[in-house]
Amino acid sequence: MMLGFRRARRRRGLLLAGGLVTAGVLLTATAASAAAAPPPGHHHGGTTYYVGQHPGKASNGRTVHSAFTSVQDCADVAQPGDTCVIQDGTYDETVTPAHSGTAAAPITFTAAPGAHPVISGADPVTGFTPVGPTELAQVVAADPFAANTPFSQAVADGKVYSAGVDLGSAAAEVQIFTDGAMDIEASYPFPGTDLLNPAVERADAGTADATIVDSTLTRPAGYWDGARVLTSYWYVTATGTVASSAVGSVTLTTAPPCVHKVVPTDTWFRLSGKIGELSHPGSYFYDATAKRLYLYSDDDPNGHRIEAKKRDLGFDLTTASNVHVNGIGLFASTIRTGDSSTGVQLDGIDGKYLSHYWDVTQGATDCGANVTRGVATSGIVLKGTGNSIRDSHLQYSAGNGVSLGGYGNTAEGNTITDVDYAGTYAAAVAVQGHSQTVTHNTMARLGRSGINLQWNGVTGTTAGADRIAYNDISGHASLSVDTAAIYSCCSAHMEGTRIDHNVLHDPTPRPGGVYPFGISGIYADNGMSDLQIDNNLGWGNHEGTVELNGLGTGSHDNLVYNNTGGMTLFYVKEAGQSTGTKIYNNIGPITGLAGATDGGLVLSNNLIDGDPLYVDPAAHDYRLQAGSPARNAAIPLPGVNDGSTDATPSLGAFQYGAVPWTAGAGS
Repeated sequence: MMLGFRRARRRRGLLLAGGLVTAGVLLTATAASAAAAPPPGHHHGGTTYYVGQHPGKASNGRTVHSAFTSVQDCADVAQPGDTCVIQDGTYDETVTPAHSGTAAAPITFTAAPGAHPVISGADPVTGFTPVGPTELAQVVAADPFAANTPFSQAVADGKVYSAGVDLGSAAAEVQIFTDGAMDIEASYPFPGTDLLNPAVERADAGTADATIVDSTLTRPAGYWDGARVLTSYWYVTATGTVASSAVGSVTLTTAPPCVHKVVPTDTWFRLSGKIGELSHPGSYFYDATAKRLYLYSDDDPNGHRIEAKKRDLGFDLTTASNVHVNGIGLFASTIRTGDSSTGVQLDGIDGKYLSHYWDVTQGATDCGANVTRGVATSGIVLKGTGNSIRDSHLQYSAGNGVSLGGYGNTAEGNTITDVDYAGTYAAAVAVQGHSQTVTHNTMARLGRSGINLQWNGVTGTTAGADRIAYNDISGHASLSVDTAAIYSCCSAHMEGTRIDHNVLHDPTPRPGGVYPFGISGIYADNGMSDLQIDNNLGWGNHEGTVELNGLGTGSHDNLVYNNTGGMTLFYVKEAGQSTGTKIYNNIGPITGLAGATDGGLVLSNNLIDGDPLYVDPAAHDYRLQAGSPARNAAIPLPGVNDGSTDATPSLGAFQYGAVPWTAGAGS
């Protein structure tokens, strides 16, 4: 039993298979019999319909043997209380319910017992042919720089294939898959297929803020003209266009925005949009003018499942309420609710490649879209109120895993990994609106943060506190620094939002550059106020478990209690900058301590120096030994540091003698 927020949690037993499920799987007699039983989430009084992929069968949906052949067929007829039971298969569609359910009689979409259906946003691409001398000559005629490149050598080696397909005009938004794994656009440097740990090239120098000088740029003058460039420095990722290029340099049409200039050894970059770079397994190039897709492949791609993303949404619930989705897979698609949605429950979702984009448009004078693209619109988007996602596994997204808008929504018990590979302010869970709950989740391998905690009022509602608790977050800051596992900004009054009992550890910032500046467990950046941060544990964070930055409106009325792992204080020392802030009962060094109380904050009963005598810190067991100086040393704070077997509470995140709390999915 953990302390605090722990409650009995339903476990639904929906263990989903990894990878893509092949379409057209026929039910065995045993599976058909099982599917006839009342499915999970079935509500008595409604009609049960069946969905399957059985070519040539009648399809009125009333039995397994006359199942609808698409999920949308069922969504068109389902009324409150009805259930759509979905058999194995990959369904290339967007499901938009024609009706909403009610609180007492929701409409349910559920996997058949033992089945793992997938709603896919991708369509197959077929008809690939080897690129030979004739087609190569056509490519070179359109782009003379394609001659004598790695691409032309790959053609000579028989490694390049092409197929005609219309994927739109925005080449940077194209997403291609081979056998369920995402391919990477041809680029320099080629980042590899792990976008949370990409190969990068750092600028040797920069001139006039808009020129990247780098000795590895050996292509001839003009080669990179018109190419797209992605640059990253400090906390800003941006994309732009190359105006001109020479051996050893490229000059952008517009200098990178915000604080993001071309800084020698700090700015890293990637160039794309040139077919000459197509020379790596797992890579592609899309010619939007010729509407032709080129793949680098060691064998005939027609023997593989090649797909292109065509639809953003697997379920469009923007006008729906009281819809339950249980045990369904998503591939190259996501689920979105609307401002008026309520009672939507997502449970046991297995989602892969939820959102994709590369263009992060440069703002003219400030960070603008460079930091905000996708924060409110990518991943599983829950707007409205009273909606939830639970016990789900979400992996791969250019943006978020989950975005909580509106108010009173919940993300609980989920495992979310490999998100924000575009490197913006997206997160495993982006929290906006108010009164949101994010608890018992595991988040790992993150471009920036695990939780991006913002604050937006919702018209016609009374603002309330968020609850961020019992989450295990690691691998943050892969593509951006000056961030945290749980990050909040800027100059907002957080209505008593509580951040507690989280384990925040092992960030993975890119070597070089401004590494590892500003990386912490919890970061209240640029004047955040009225937060309660208690009982959190962190290790491996450069600035400690907690970081307060009072720059802007000041860091007021923040209660920082019983955390383990140290902290950093910025801009809290001038008169009035930190009035009402209390820092009690914490364990670990405090950077910026000198003069901190001049701003109005109060420090008391913190163990800053000396050995706390943890049980086994090498194994990250931060319970207290019997001889620890943190025992019997805390200011008693009811509801915060209860549970010690001593007469007086302990310092830090674990009370002596109490059953230790745990965090993460399944805790």
